[in-house]
Amino acid sequence: MTYKERFNDWMEKMPKEDGLRPQLEALSEDENLMAEAFSKDMVFGTSGLRGITGVGSNRMNYYTVARATRGIAAYIKEAGSEAKERGVIIAHDPRYFSEEFSQLTACIMARAGIRVYTFEGMRPTPELAFLIRELKAVSGINITASHNPPEYNGYKVYWEDGCQVSADVAKGMMESIEKLDYFLDSNVDFSDYRKLIDSGKIVILGDKEDTLYLDKVKSISIHSGNELDLSIPIVYTPLNGAGAIPFAKVMADRGFMNFHIVPKQRDPDPDFTTVGYPNPEDPKAFALGEKLAESIGAELIMATDPDADRFAIEVRSKEGDYVPLNGNQTGYLLVNYILEGHRSAGTLPKKGAMVKSIVTSSLSEEIAASYGVKMFESLIGFKNICGRIPFLEKNGYTYLFGYEQSVGYAACPDIRDKDGISAGMLVAEAAAYYRKQGKSLFEILSELGERYGYYAESEPNFVLQGISGAARIERMMESVRSSLPKDRLFPEQLRQSDSKGESSKAPSLSSIAGIEVARVIDYTEGYEDIPPSNVVRFFLENGSWFGIRPSGTEPKIKFYFYSKADSFEKAAEVNNRIKEAVLSIIQEVD
Repeated sequence: MTYKERFNDWMEKMPKEDGLRPQLEALSEDENLMAEAFSKDMVFGTSGLRGITGVGSNRMNYYTVARATRGIAAYIKEAGSEAKERGVIIAHDPRYFSEEFSQLTACIMARAGIRVYTFEGMRPTPELAFLIRELKAVSGINITASHNPPEYNGYKVYWEDGCQVSADVAKGMMESIEKLDYFLDSNVDFSDYRKLIDSGKIVILGDKEDTLYLDKVKSISIHSGNELDLSIPIVYTPLNGAGAIPFAKVMADRGFMNFHIVPKQRDPDPDFTTVGYPNPEDPKAFALGEKLAESIGAELIMATDPDADRFAIEVRSKEGDYVPLNGNQTGYLLVNYILEGHRSAGTLPKKGAMVKSIVTSSLSEEIAASYGVKMFESLIGFKNICGRIPFLEKNGYTYLFGYEQSVGYAACPDIRDKDGISAGMLVAEAAAYYRKQGKSLFEILSELGERYGYYAESEPNFVLQGISGAARIERMMESVRSSLPKDRLFPEQLRQSDSKGESSKAPSLSSIAGIEVARVIDYTEGYEDIPPSNVVRFFLENGSWFGIRPSGTEPKIKFYFYSKADSFEKAAEVNNRIKEAVLSIIQEVD
């Protein structure tokens, strides 16, 4: 279907009395908005469905949510009566329509004869992921757009292993969804939500399940009691999301006596008024936290995003100012603290394993190796990172930690998604542990540079909205691939000359900023045991490397640059030079 055909289909079938009808009719007056809203049907990205709320097949609304839910319900029913009885767990974040979408999802599942578990209020995504295996549910769904701006919402889907759905499961679900019409046999009414609860078809979870999750988080602690300086002043912001209550409970249970939550960002706010873009990766998200931290002399500021799966920090430097750490730097601290702690406690396993994504810094691999621990790689996303856990356990490895550079950390094998609550507890514990020894996290990070070499990293991206933006991103990736030095390309089956005369006028990317490219990995057809993905990595002769990929959930093309030198200043200089050269080449693609 073309976008106009989709629009006309909705115009014909949407009930006249529907509250979305005026929005739909208004699109007839704006061809561009119509094209954006109906350019496609929403499909699973890196972590389910995600998009702007509003009318249209490419928007998050009652009809797209209902269609997705009906398709997933059919997929579960095909798995048999046991799967229906095991049921699905549904949660939501504080965004506009999140509660309504979650109730709609619960009603559709319950009417389909599938047992439903849900909550009266918002819950962190990692709690949902944990409870799937704990309650032996067959699936889980969280209505959340994670760290995206206020106009977005999303639909994260999990399977029985507690991970976000794998490519195979997502494919089966999408095939089931695509068979369905948005309107025929569609019921977007959730007025019987309370009746379904009273009848026992929807079960409300609460304090008991919260305690199970928080006890699991606390079980991964390494040091405690007198080993820690529990008076360390710490500031935390949940960015008006789901993290406030569980994080405060964990910190209180652990005995932290000087823990402060940013007041204006404690309670739910779907507009995220104080920050706008609730992404803890963005230093601007720490503005209010810094003011509170300065007033109490905090050593550490922590933040989670609205569904509390992403986590970022700022640490106080020797000069007393607050320095934002990127996801890699926080990862270095956690990798080192976990391994150092286990070794000092005598609990470091003989076959320890960690996992990082293919676009995450290789410094953590060096740190792990120094402790005799193997660092595995995976595709981007925690369905891939935590999806490694069964393989590791089957092969005799003990999973210790997984992370990726986009401020996601998974420190517990029973919580198979990134978890800002457990990451935050471990970082606070590490800060208290080192403070007891007279050191700060800032100093520990400097020590890691002295020991392993100084890394500079940068992660720019181009935001290219809409249909034209998506097309330009595709052309950018095509241009990169047409310019690859074939004699340095892995895997070997891709090292073929262009059989169809594909070599474009673009220059060969055999050197960048005067530095020779040693090898290239194109993941189009996979690499070793890593499945296919739209990612290309360049490894340079001087030890630097960079990766390029389109985002799976946002209108972006992303870049990842890493350089190593004997000082941070030298590493940063090389990194900037490589970054500027690559971005200038990519920007020429119109």
